[in-house]
Amino acid sequence: MRIRVNGVDQDLPEGANILQLLKQLDIAPERIAIEINLTVIDRTAYHEHIFQEGDKVEIISFIGGGQYVA
Repeated sequence: MRIRVNGVDQDLPEGANILQLLKQLDIAPERIAIEINLTVIDRTAYHEHIFQEGDKVEIISFIGGGQYVA
């Protein structure tokens, strides 16, 4: 099955879920957000969301940093 992740086609086995995609991409799920077909997926549902052919996935990373100004 083929999906599009951040603008790049990715092949996944049929029945793959979000956690399997993250493992394939070597991405830790703790500091990211996932959007599939313009819908943000709750982190607690990563194991149960099954991809469909042609899904459009955006993986957003959270980056810390910046300067504290009092």
